[in-house]
Amino acid sequence: MTSPPDDVDRVHDFLEQVWRDAPSIEMMDRFGFETALIELTSNIFRYADVGEGLECNVRVETGDRRIVALLTDSGVECNIYLGGGEMPDQMEESGRGLLLIQALVDELHYERLGDVNNWRICKNLKP
Repeated sequence: MTSPPDDVDRVHDFLEQVWRDAPSIEMMDRFGFETALIELTSNIFRYADVGEGLECNVRVETGDRRIVALLTDSGVECNIYLGGGEMPDQMEESGRGLLLIQALVDELHYERLGDVNNWRICKNLKP
């Protein structure tokens, strides 16, 4: 994806195909994973782009035990803390995205390699 013009609607469309190819994944697992992936992609488009646009690649792997998304983007390096925390005050406009993602998936990982941001989210499936 290239943003602009692409946006999270493209991720929704992509996930529709993923779910068609993996019909055994339960709706609640799909919902949580999809919400986390959309939130992460939205954050990448919002915060990693400094006005020049960026490339963002999304790959989703499904299996019997988990769903994994691997994202790479060409945006600026993220200076984030993934150690958890508390939700910000109700009146705050930001600061909830990563906490929401962490609440919805079992793993959130970020690493900068060269000029590329690498993200990984994983949701374990119930047996």
